[in-house]
Amino acid sequence: MQLVVDPVRHTTSPLVTGGSVIGIKCSDGVVIAADTLASYGSLARFQNFSRLLKVTDSCLLGGGGEISDFQEIQRLLENLTTQDFCFNDEHKKSPRSLHQYLGRVLYAQRSRLNPFWNSLIVGGYVQSQSFLGMVDLYGTTFESEVLASGFGVLLGLPLLRKAYRPDLTVQEGIKIVEEVYRVLFYRDARSINRIQVATATVDGVTISEPYSLETKWDFKGFVNPRSTYDESTW
Repeated sequence: MQLVVDPVRHTTSPLVTGGSVIGIKCSDGVVIAADTLASYGSLARFQNFSRLLKVTDSCLLGGGGEISDFQEIQRLLENLTTQDFCFNDEHKKSPRSLHQYLGRVLYAQRSRLNPFWNSLIVGGYVQSQSFLGMVDLYGTTFESEVLASGFGVLLGLPLLRKAYRPDLTVQEGIKIVEEVYRVLFYRDARSINRIQVATATVDGVTISEPYSLETKWDFKGFVNPRSTYDESTW
């Protein structure tokens, strides 16, 4: 009897994907936002999928890219936090240590030529200090005051940099990310106006229920596309 062994299968391209994730560091916390769309190619297939995750009471995660890979990362983090709980020493991973852990995980997957096709944004607030870092599918890690993934790098990051101030409050940060996502909805075909906003403050991590942004489509340039382009019509 010949034993048949299935070949090793690697992910060669993402199938169901999430779009942009954006984050901004504030003086009293961190704000990370993501829309709730998971696209199957160009089809807006799943419109109520949460891409924000509370990891600990001081740390949160936002993920863009392949949804199944993001779910696997979520499973790894759940096992990690369960292990910390079982030690019963009241130790919890800090945002910075979680950021470095994810960097090693994604680098290991990339070295096996089977990467997690994700861009992850890690945020947290510990000991009156805000943290915001990013990990890409190659395992590259870096920190910044404002971060974005996907088309948010092209369309949203300039707006975030322009709006950022060192004394920015969380409430102001929420208004900024809402405005950025409104622009993304207008310009990015893999985005919708239904978003979630997560915050990490001294009171802990909070993830909002999904809500829809108000949009405006009655610009003269939209209503009468045959008219010649004129900035005054916008």
